[in-house]
Amino acid sequence: MNTRSTKALIIGGGPGGYVCAIRLAQLGIKPLLIEKENIGGTCLNSGCSPSKAIISAAKLAGKIREAGSWGIRVGEVAIDFPALLDWKNEVVRKLINGIGVLLKGNAVEVIAGHATFRSAHTVEVTTQTGQIEITAENIVIATGSVPAELPNFSPDGKRVLDSTQALNMEALPRQLVVLGGGYIGLELGSAYAKLGSNVVIVEMLDQVLPGLDPEIARLLERRFKRSGGALYLGSRATGWSEGPEGIQVEIAAAGTTKTLPCDKIIVSVGRRPASSGLNLAAAGLALDPQGFLPVDKQMRTAMAGIFAIGDLAGNPMLAHKASREGEVAAEVIAGLPASWDNRCIPAVVFSDPEVATVGLMEHEARGQGRNIKVGKFPFAALGRALTAQETEGFVKVVLASDTEEILGVAIVGPNASDLVAEAALAIEMGALYPDLALTVHAHPTLPEALREALLAAKGGAIHALKLPATANR
Repeated sequence: MNTRSTKALIIGGGPGGYVCAIRLAQLGIKPLLIEKENIGGTCLNSGCSPSKAIISAAKLAGKIREAGSWGIRVGEVAIDFPALLDWKNEVVRKLINGIGVLLKGNAVEVIAGHATFRSAHTVEVTTQTGQIEITAENIVIATGSVPAELPNFSPDGKRVLDSTQALNMEALPRQLVVLGGGYIGLELGSAYAKLGSNVVIVEMLDQVLPGLDPEIARLLERRFKRSGGALYLGSRATGWSEGPEGIQVEIAAAGTTKTLPCDKIIVSVGRRPASSGLNLAAAGLALDPQGFLPVDKQMRTAMAGIFAIGDLAGNPMLAHKASREGEVAAEVIAGLPASWDNRCIPAVVFSDPEVATVGLMEHEARGQGRNIKVGKFPFAALGRALTAQETEGFVKVVLASDTEEILGVAIVGPNASDLVAEAALAIEMGALYPDLALTVHAHPTLPEALREALLAAKGGAIHALKLPATANR
């Protein structure tokens, strides 16, 4: 067996692992990066990037169908699904190659193989050519997550698909049942509905995007139904069977049962941290009851010299959270006084319309008994939204009544994924009401809605009728 030694070993080349490796190289430490599949991890290869490519294409198809209201006459929209997948794959290829160039340019050595702990600081890597034993002073575990499973719906890649397989179907399904109304299910369901599939979403809880602001969830539910989709909330999928004309999904709700015919089933009931095969016990590590590896603010685990970042280190399971944790771990290894001291992490759902939140949502703040003021501004009252025919949705700002600190922002509407960045900066810097209220926003633009929502919290929105500010009393 070949043997190696290094100051820093990273297991997993996703958005946490490869960022950690690059940051270590920038700080003068040459790391070894182990990746068992493809650089970029789930996000780049089978999650964030490919799904957003399909979502972007679906949104464009929807816009073209609506172009007549703008005086633009087009024929019937036809979807060449294999060509769409080819384009999606090309986007992914370019992104992967780009990361490869970055790793090579920073002299990061990548080893393709599966890593298993043999002791706290020794890892055995199985490659196509044999085993390598690597001793490392510091080890960063960045193995990400995998799709959660649903009883009676094991993915087979043909009829029942997980979220990865759902991005690589050979043909656009005529009838599609999506199990799970979380962000993955809603994103995929909305996209395939725009591409022409008849989509049904089945969610066990009483709203889509469980845990999100209920007002936003209701808006998305109405929009999805209006687009031709069907929703079964408070419903549980119990099984499926094959018939002469396809497959049938059985669901149960409130003591009744129903059968849904379809061509494909997408299982999107969340994700779970990936730790299988690591042999963490050999490193003196144990997972918590939720399957996460506990870490402190410096990404250190209970074992000295071992760090965990990304999905394995706990919620939220977001690529940008993993990247930031990768930077922290790298800087700690390099001896810098780094720690996780971020005040907020923005979250985005690329649904129709988009949703983005950062900080406390209204129902969370009220649940904590916080003394707050809430301001809301509709995109229907915003000039730029009207000119883009993107008027559905609103911006909601949560403000501390006593200190006037901006506690949270929720956005549902056009370009929410971009608009949330300003809100995240405001919360991260501890901005108060005047900091944003007195900032001049260009006109006509979508970010004006954020300022107007903030003004509305104190009854001062210019482009909306003055309404009593909502506050905890």
